[in-house]
Amino acid sequence: MKNIKYLLTLLICAGLTSTGFAQEEEKEESPFSLSGSIDTYFRANLNSGNVPGDGSTLAPGTSFANLPGFSLGMVNVIGTYQKDKVGVVADLVFGPRGQEAVFGSITNSNIINQLYVYYNVSDKVTLTLGNFNTFLGYEVISPAGNFNYSTSYMFSYGPFSHTGFKADFDLGGGFSLMTGLFNPTDATEFNPTGSYVGGLQLGYATDKSSIYLNSIISDGFTQFDITAGTNVSDAVYLGLNATTASDNFTGVAAYFQVATSDALTLGLRGEYFGDDGVGVIDLDESVFDLTFSANYSVGNLTLIPEIRVDTLSYDGFATDGANPGTMSSKSLSSFLLAAVFSF
Repeated sequence: MKNIKYLLTLLICAGLTSTGFAQEEEKEESPFSLSGSIDTYFRANLNSGNVPGDGSTLAPGTSFANLPGFSLGMVNVIGTYQKDKVGVVADLVFGPRGQEAVFGSITNSNIINQLYVYYNVSDKVTLTLGNFNTFLGYEVISPAGNFNYSTSYMFSYGPFSHTGFKADFDLGGGFSLMTGLFNPTDATEFNPTGSYVGGLQLGYATDKSSIYLNSIISDGFTQFDITAGTNVSDAVYLGLNATTASDNFTGVAAYFQVATSDALTLGLRGEYFGDDGVGVIDLDESVFDLTFSANYSVGNLTLIPEIRVDTLSYDGFATDGANPGTMSSKSLSSFLLAAVFSF
């Protein structure tokens, strides 16, 4: 009798335990997720004043990290909701970096970095409609997605965002294809001209390496872009970006990063940028920038000390902050310390 009671007790406990496991397995993950980042920085020129006598800010002609002294980046909040095969993404930005990123938006929408819906038709096909960040270039708007805190010239003067429709295809064997139709570049809320831009991307990716051929084409304008990266080893990474935009600019940048520990990675970016008409520097002139950055991570916080040297092909940087124009130099050296917290 004792053995029977003991056996019954074991069976009941096993049943309760298995029921508990079943209940846990039946629990579904929440379809809603929230992520984002917060960043701030300090920046100073090393061979010139930060604010010349005319009241302008002396800095490289690139986006986001050009304010003098202790400065603010942005708050980035990304909400996603996915259920079954469909989902939405709402990506909001607040602060100076965010304002620069959405410069093509009207006042009421100038906090929207991305806003789109998507439909996973199958494991191989995804359709997207709305406003999304560009597929061109190596770098991105969010500082949490870049190794260097300051950005390249190519990224700064290429497109930031597109509003329209795109279809992504998994071709198998590591190959992918994206094709889309968009409003004019950075026209985020509506089409102000009635013309459209075609987009195309062909990609190949493995566990260690990737390469993407990108292009946007519209009436009288084309931009072709290539991005590539490879993990040479567990500690060493190499990246490449090259682009040409008709009557605007050409450029190429190389990225080198080496992890010295789990917490510290060192990196170098070298970029050549030629101005063919975009107007960031004098027409038919060029600039070479060399940026050394370190990423030191403490939990979700990344500290980024950075030294950058921009060298023009002509004397274009003022060196006398009190009397702009009286002295000039081909090069500008600057120091930056940024803090980026991701969640």
